[in-house]
Amino acid sequence: MNARLVRRLAGPAAAMALLGVVWLLVPARGEAAVEVIGMSLKEMLLVIPPIFVLLGLLDVWISREQLMRFMGGASGVRGTTIAFLMGSVAAGPLYAAFPVATVLMRKGASLFNVMVFIGAWSTTKVPMFLFEYAALGSMFAVTRLLANIPAILIMSAIIARVVSKEQYHELTG
Repeated sequence: MNARLVRRLAGPAAAMALLGVVWLLVPARGEAAVEVIGMSLKEMLLVIPPIFVLLGLLDVWISREQLMRFMGGASGVRGTTIAFLMGSVAAGPLYAAFPVATVLMRKGASLFNVMVFIGAWSTTKVPMFLFEYAALGSMFAVTRLLANIPAILIMSAIIARVVSKEQYHELTG
């Protein structure tokens, strides 16, 4: 068997073995774990297909040249704003952001803008802000949002600076 394949399957195999041990030692916990795994799998199967349909449309409707112009290295504040808004209005769990980020990278978006997109998706979603505003008050919601925006920009800048151009091109395939 291919050594690379063995390394890729080692983590999932270890998790399955651990689940089997838990199930044998504490059957109720094992059953609860399997139930959670089933619910997560169901959620993924409901979320991922629409994401891939949207990615296919994005791939067809927006040319590489357009995306590079609006989100590439020379896009400046406009590209960052687009990335931030895309992440903030997106729907779905964070794991759905990664296939979108991959398409953005392959189409020529800058790593900085891709990281801003992922950061916005994970922390500044509009529905989350509205929930916090209603449940925790305006002071909390606005303070958290205002603290997250510079944090996203700083972390994105650090990542874009640390990752070399060769590494970035290796990621984009």
